[in-house]
Amino acid sequence: MTCPLALHPDRLFPADSDTRKVAQRLYAEVAGLPIISPHGHTDPEWWATDAPFGNAAELLLHPDHYVFRMLYSQGVPLGALGIGNPDADPRESWRLFAERYHLFRGTPSRMWLDWVFAESFGIDVLLSAETSDRYYDTITDALTTDAFRPRALFERYNIEVIATTENPLDDLRYHKAIRDSGWKGRVITAYRPDPVVDPEFEGFLDNLKTLAALTGEDCFSWSGYLAAHRKRRAFFASMGATSTDHGHLTARTADLSRAEAVALFACVTNASVSAEDAELFRAQMLTEMAGMSIDDGLVMQLHPGVYRNHNPAIFEKFGRDKGADIPLPCEYVHALRPLLSKYGNNPDFSFIVFTLDETSYSRELAPLAGHYPAMKLGPAWWFNDSPEGMRRFREMTTETAGFYNTVGFNDDTRAFMSIPARHDVARRMDCGFLAKLVAEHRMEEWEAADLAADLSYGLAKAAYKL
Repeated sequence: MTCPLALHPDRLFPADSDTRKVAQRLYAEVAGLPIISPHGHTDPEWWATDAPFGNAAELLLHPDHYVFRMLYSQGVPLGALGIGNPDADPRESWRLFAERYHLFRGTPSRMWLDWVFAESFGIDVLLSAETSDRYYDTITDALTTDAFRPRALFERYNIEVIATTENPLDDLRYHKAIRDSGWKGRVITAYRPDPVVDPEFEGFLDNLKTLAALTGEDCFSWSGYLAAHRKRRAFFASMGATSTDHGHLTARTADLSRAEAVALFACVTNASVSAEDAELFRAQMLTEMAGMSIDDGLVMQLHPGVYRNHNPAIFEKFGRDKGADIPLPCEYVHALRPLLSKYGNNPDFSFIVFTLDETSYSRELAPLAGHYPAMKLGPAWWFNDSPEGMRRFREMTTETAGFYNTVGFNDDTRAFMSIPARHDVARRMDCGFLAKLVAEHRMEEWEAADLAADLSYGLAKAAYKL
């Protein structure tokens, strides 16, 4: 059976009619604001070359771990979806997805994808086994036109700036190509040093050798290693970076003496390293990076609490970032105290902290951000980037941290086409939350309108120095 696809104009707004009318008015003021995308993982090669996307599966299925992790959980092999398998027939990969589209009912992925199908491609029937070929052909044919090239989509979606994420060993050739091309779209990088600050990262010692070759510094001495980071951070800043991005297992930070740090560095640059030394080194490097941020002005982001690559069979066959990252409980009060004691009161330091552990919002993170001038709360992120996750975030943080100790929204995605859909969801949810405060006479509507614009646009632009 073929079912219609239609996006309701009041989706995600409050059910109460009077409150919904307030949300409608607020949303009308922010729906057309430019998109600030300050934290994400899209591929800069797209905008450097402006080459057409190949087909529907390449565009919407392969980059989106939200999609293929769900399909894998229901027994679909990743290789059959074309993940790590260039020989897979993309039409058949798409068919496997279409036949199982019902699996996404109630998920944010369903909402994002329906937006893309309806708004970007003008499709008016629901994706299913019966409509699989129609979808595949409609999308793939559109991708051959100039209107669907990467730069045209960037402009169509009114993206003011987008940040990709690269590690210190990246030569940023695509960012240079974008800059040299004369195109006016603003695509910047962010400094993600995990491969050279995590002793348990695969190839860590070889990565240090590469870092040494890039910088001319002795990366097996503590002073040379820190100097190498400063050089690479400066290079990233010269290519547009305004932020660093740190994905750690925990939020632990440390403030060792120089002698202690030198001794620890000697331990972690041995062929074998203990788990405790690795964790302490990561903790120390967060504090070192905070100090560097004060010197060079880069905003520091921390998102801990994820067990990366939990499924060893998938990691060994397909590598990182294949949908097998699982949230962990995370403690912040004791963990962040060394870093915040040293730098949290410094007006030149900007520190954005994310979490996947929602239980920490009201107990730890909101009180910390509600006190330390340097600290702000990142938005509901990753598994919490959902309508209910956004609502819980506002409910658990606003009373203690307020709105202005948060940083708006970021989409944190590899799936380019989902960006406007995600921002639309965030704007609708925030307008609904603000409308409730207006309806309860806790805020005037003009204040809510100011806030809606800040949450949709202004806070992210300011927090990330954009």
